[in-house]
Amino acid sequence: MQIVTTHKNTDFDAFASTVAATVLYPGTIAVLPKSVNPNVKAFLSIHKNMLSIYTADEVDMNQVNHLIVVDVNRWDRLDGMEKLKQKQGLEISLWDHHLNDGDIEANWKCREEMGANITLMIRKMREKNETLTPMLATLFLTGLYEDTGNLRFPSTKAEDAHAAAYLLEQFADLNVLNSFLRQPYGEKQKNILFEMLKTAGRTSVNEYNISFSKMDIEGHVGSLSVVIQMYREIMNVDAAFGIFSNREQNRCMVIGRSSLDSLDIGTIMRALGGGGHPGAGSAMLKTTDPDAVEAMITDLIQGNQQASVQIGDIMSFPVITVSPDTKMQEVAMILREKGCTGLPVIEGEKIIGIISRRDFRKVRKDSALNAPVKAFMSKNIITIEPGRSPMQAARLMVKHDVGRLPVVENGRVIGIITRSDAMNYFYDLLPNR
Repeated sequence: MQIVTTHKNTDFDAFASTVAATVLYPGTIAVLPKSVNPNVKAFLSIHKNMLSIYTADEVDMNQVNHLIVVDVNRWDRLDGMEKLKQKQGLEISLWDHHLNDGDIEANWKCREEMGANITLMIRKMREKNETLTPMLATLFLTGLYEDTGNLRFPSTKAEDAHAAAYLLEQFADLNVLNSFLRQPYGEKQKNILFEMLKTAGRTSVNEYNISFSKMDIEGHVGSLSVVIQMYREIMNVDAAFGIFSNREQNRCMVIGRSSLDSLDIGTIMRALGGGGHPGAGSAMLKTTDPDAVEAMITDLIQGNQQASVQIGDIMSFPVITVSPDTKMQEVAMILREKGCTGLPVIEGEKIIGIISRRDFRKVRKDSALNAPVKAFMSKNIITIEPGRSPMQAARLMVKHDVGRLPVVENGRVIGIITRSDAMNYFYDLLPNR
């Protein structure tokens, strides 16, 4: 017997990938976790006669010799698969669009960074010339759209768009899709959002604007992810985290949403034992101390959100500097000869200002070119540390409308990063460009 399964709290991409495996591997039994997202549950309730779906307790695990895992690479995120984890001779096939390390050792795997996992499986279907019914095409497109934000998330790849076009050619129904992606927002959710906004606050972590909201909840409240997304948009922050404590169950649900690809919610949630994507994720913790959870998330943002490329990797050095008594005429010559747009002004080892070409607009008379640079330099100095990311540098330059950032370590200028350096990184030096 061969079965396919996916992660707990199954979303549409995971559900679509599970069903896709039954197409790619004829005779495969689809086994879903007991916990699935509400919109997936609604789809299942209407299409149950068209899909053969089982739970783990309905399958004799002793008969399973081939396990197909989709959209996840960790045993602890599967439901009811404990017997198979230790089973000798079990063949495992893995489909996953996340590149984070997991503990499922597969005999065969397709792991490739993609906006949606279903895109990888559609590629294989097209190679095999599989015929899709409109219902399957609609389900697969729903999963693709959900995980790519209708192709708007930064994680979306060109192949995701090609796969979407193919599914539309296979008569995927956008009306059906929209009805299931429109998540419920009722009185319970509205009351929770209202309470969150009453105590809303902002904090800065690693130059990101973050909002944490901590609440006690009783019983089951669905669609909290919708509430967090609305909360983030209303608060207009880079990321929002909802920490919902259920003291009866001694558990804490954490949900995060981010508008920036550089602030990877999925990475944070995986560190907490959950999962997700750069823009969205969640985790269930066995604790009811929301302050401790907030502290953990803050530490993760501070310590684990550094880009693989840091400022120290792309900054220019040694830095051309001038002293505060250097005449403006000499500064103009240096800028012209070196092709620079600005220079740090250093006294001893300490930076006391920045002089840029824009500052020369203040020079009204030729005689002023004999004045020292300290008379025209900008004293509003914005610096950055070498361990920060290019994205953080770009955000600082946009926020303060500056074209360069001195890179300072232990009070000394060790390099400089310009707007051009940041743009070259984003557009020319990204992997796979």
